[in-house]
Amino acid sequence: MRVAILGYGNLGKGVESAVRQVPDAELKAVFTRRDPADLKLNTPGVPVYSVDDVEVHKDEIDVLIICGGSATDLPKQTPEYVKYFNVIDSFDTHARIPEHFANVDKAAKENGHIALISCGWDPGMFSLLRLYGNCVLPEGQDYTFWGKGVSQGHSDAIRRVEGVKNGKQYTIPVPEAIAAVRNGENPTLTTRQKHTRECFVVPKEGADLAKIEHDIKTMPNYFDEYDTTVHFITEEEFARDHAGIPHGGFVFRSGVTGFNKEHKHVIEYSLKLDSNPEFTSSVLVAFARAINRLHNEGVNGCKTVFDIAPAYLSPLSGEELRAHLL
Repeated sequence: MRVAILGYGNLGKGVESAVRQVPDAELKAVFTRRDPADLKLNTPGVPVYSVDDVEVHKDEIDVLIICGGSATDLPKQTPEYVKYFNVIDSFDTHARIPEHFANVDKAAKENGHIALISCGWDPGMFSLLRLYGNCVLPEGQDYTFWGKGVSQGHSDAIRRVEGVKNGKQYTIPVPEAIAAVRNGENPTLTTRQKHTRECFVVPKEGADLAKIEHDIKTMPNYFDEYDTTVHFITEEEFARDHAGIPHGGFVFRSGVTGFNKEHKHVIEYSLKLDSNPEFTSSVLVAFARAINRLHNEGVNGCKTVFDIAPAYLSPLSGEELRAHLL
């Protein structure tokens, strides 16, 4: 499988690393909006091209993994580049997935390509577990908790607050809420009852710390619905203790069975990730394998993780899967 990367930030570098760990993929190119001469890859011999030249290489690539941001990049990039390649992205704005799917599906079908959108761990792996849970326990309730981990969007939001030099925000599940779900209590939980938010802020010299804390805690759509703690730290402490991008979370399906609904069941799936972008990249590479196989079978249009049979994700044959994993 000939893979190319579009965008060489944290996610793009993660894809480069993930490709090196699988036996059936080769990194053929990286496309960038920056000056290609400024990029130094970790894989010798792989060419770097400008995104302006992407169409020239359309016959050299099996799958283009698009590593842009969900806010402004992917809504434009995925429908555009599926004209030339089979593509996969990690679009994670849940409310806009139907709209994004429709735009990508139209472009993919018009050009005979296949695309897979919203691939990663949420949406992605967590989405699959929510689906499995709903199917197996139709009478029940879903619960998703994120963290403890870095929210890159919330971290960006606090860095935009007046007086903030640098900052990082951690999303933390409330232990009592998780315990209630694990116990099969089927609690009804508010936003505030499910997660807390912890901020580590490096203030600018002379900044009003009380105002910074107030502005963060009252920020609409980010912090106002949560119990939020703000810690002020030095640049040295930030570099020492907050350089990584860990994340993770839990998906639960809590349900009942029996003629009198007398038996409780809890399905739990959890992730603990040292590097959010590297794990997301590993998911992208596995699903890239799947859409490459489907394209070779003549399939086109837009897909999600719900449409992919698990066997298509593995480099193993059907015989090997049945012998060793079933």
